Amino acid sequence: MSAVIEGVALSRLHAPTLTTLPTAVAANVARVRASTRAAVMAVVKADGYGLGAVPVARAAVAAGASWLGVTDAADAVELREAGLTEPILAWLNPSGVDARLAHEHRVDIAVGSVEELRQLAADAAAPVRVHLHLDTGMARGGCPVEDWAELLRVARSARGRIEVTGVMGHLPRADAGDPCANAAAVQRLRQGRDAVLRAGFGPLTVHLAATAGALTDPATHFDLVRIGAGLVGIDPSETTALAGAARWTASVVHSARVPAGTAVGYGGDHVAERATHLSVIGVGYADGVPRELSPAAGVAIEGARHPIVGRVSMDQIVVDTGDTAVPRGAEAVLLGPEGGAVPSLQDWARWAGTIPHTILTGIGPRVQRSIA
Repeated sequence: MSAVIEGVALSRLHAPTLTTLPTAVAANVARVRASTRAAVMAVVKADGYGLGAVPVARAAVAAGASWLGVTDAADAVELREAGLTEPILAWLNPSGVDARLAHEHRVDIAVGSVEELRQLAADAAAPVRVHLHLDTGMARGGCPVEDWAELLRVARSARGRIEVTGVMGHLPRADAGDPCANAAAVQRLRQGRDAVLRAGFGPLTVHLAATAGALTDPATHFDLVRIGAGLVGIDPSETTALAGAARWTASVVHSARVPAGTAVGYGGDHVAERATHLSVIGVGYADGVPRELSPAAGVAIEGARHPIVGRVSMDQIVVDTGDTAVPRGAEAVLLGPEGGAVPSLQDWARWAGTIPHTILTGIGPRVQRSIA
């Protein structure tokens, strides 16, 4: 939108915006479903990787996901209030488990220690559905193998308050995309499952694989695969092309032509080698633009990739558009699935020396959210 004063067109700025692309989420679920006979859990933790737990969950369910996963049982309330009725599993639960909430909102709880199971059983006034979590080799939660028999003993003694409906683990080396790397974890989960069945529990939903395992190793699939990163277009194994589910745009807020020798930004770390045009974009490290970037980092403006120059500031970055004079109010695309000049999540991860997950989940709350 623009206004005109004394014959001069004035461009209005649009707020920095992160747009969720539900069609991409649906395509990614379809891709995973084509790779497995197991049911699919859509893991929408961290507010759907920053793209909104509810819209991501709705798109995933519409594409065939039959479970939802969250970090904390309280996160399930938003999903239930949005009308989602699929089974929901919560694991980690960093603030503890509200047993009443879990029962009333039909949230399954993953339990990975004897102490945690005892506490949940003591708090439960009505039955809570539980997935017993076995440490399958990551040492990052889950019940150690040597405590598994005691966990089952506690579960048997808590019948009526605890209903064991699942067994789960995590793959410590799924990103390798190599079934040999997962074999020990698969064997350990099979043994843990068999012990649960011998203890008289069942039927069980057994699950181990996340996105990478779901795409690379059928032996890890069991009854259910958990897809989180894959929903938003990230394959940690880097073996499968998935659809990017986010587009991040912002306005050019200032433009100027500068002479050769101009120092840019704090510290003057970058100095223009020739006369050029600079454009300021109104996002910075407070919005999730990594402060440490390789010289290859850039954004798309009017169909061309332009490099980010100078230091990333809290609220802004500067790009060098060369011979192109970019008007104030022009749209810069920081991130998107289009390819070509538009950077991808994977591009940003390479530029920042990190993984795509941290880029997407690090986009801050000042950036408005929308749904395509």
